[in-house]
Amino acid sequence: MAQIKLVTDSSVQLTPEEITANDIHIVPLSVEIDGKSYVDGVDITREELVQALRDGKFPKTSQPPMGKFVEMFDELGKDGSEVIAILLSDVLSGTVETAQAAAKMTATKVTVINSKSTDRAESFQVLAAAQDIRDGKSVDEIVAHCADIKSRTTTDVLVDQLDCLVRGGRVSKLAGALAKIANIKVIIRVHDDEIKVLTKGRSQKTFIKHCKQLAKDHENNPVQQLSLSNVGTDPAFLERIKDIILPENSNASYIARLTSPIIMTHTGLNAVGVITLAEKPLPEDY
Repeated sequence: MAQIKLVTDSSVQLTPEEITANDIHIVPLSVEIDGKSYVDGVDITREELVQALRDGKFPKTSQPPMGKFVEMFDELGKDGSEVIAILLSDVLSGTVETAQAAAKMTATKVTVINSKSTDRAESFQVLAAAQDIRDGKSVDEIVAHCADIKSRTTTDVLVDQLDCLVRGGRVSKLAGALAKIANIKVIIRVHDDEIKVLTKGRSQKTFIKHCKQLAKDHENNPVQQLSLSNVGTDPAFLERIKDIILPENSNASYIARLTSPIIMTHTGLNAVGVITLAEKPLPEDY
């Protein structure tokens, strides 16, 4: 059986230790600030992007050029290895389509998986695939496992400021202006084929109420992993969210880190991605 190597993109939420331990290869996306392009994770850090937002700058993002994927696929397949590329949702980026096109231009056998997610939700699939590779699972088994992981994952984003969503075209300018005047907060959920607004309100109490409902929804389907990926959010607020969602006797793993510059560009300052992996599949319409 050919060796399988693992590729993902830089929107994923992985610690440096996880990347090294699992031999994960990352294709970076790019961020543009004031007309200058930066490669995510190469010449701009997460802390620097937070500061740019605090300085009132509005970055733009761009997906990797096809050549970057072809180059990586060629290199990883030199020894006869196959490649599995697990990438951020096509709802958020054209990266999946670019990788699929690149897969047709390389001699390496490549399987592209649309994670239908991003950030830590995407990493749930990446880390599961890495373990499957160590266990000698086939590509088909890994694809099925990723689909199972996706069925147990939710990605909700607590958006504190709408400026970045407006500039990114996901919220109209009029709606954004009115929301700013009214200090409106929104909560969005990443679905397979859309980004859906779940609720809105005038204060962070809206976020707290939503997290309490999440905890209730998981009473009979415990959270195994929780991530609070954020954009410079107050650590005390993150801790409060964690305490609401995870019961005292929970054995769930927990991570709270700055999200990638790619995600920050769309969500803006103080946003929090509340990302859960449940024990069992969630209802299809959840």
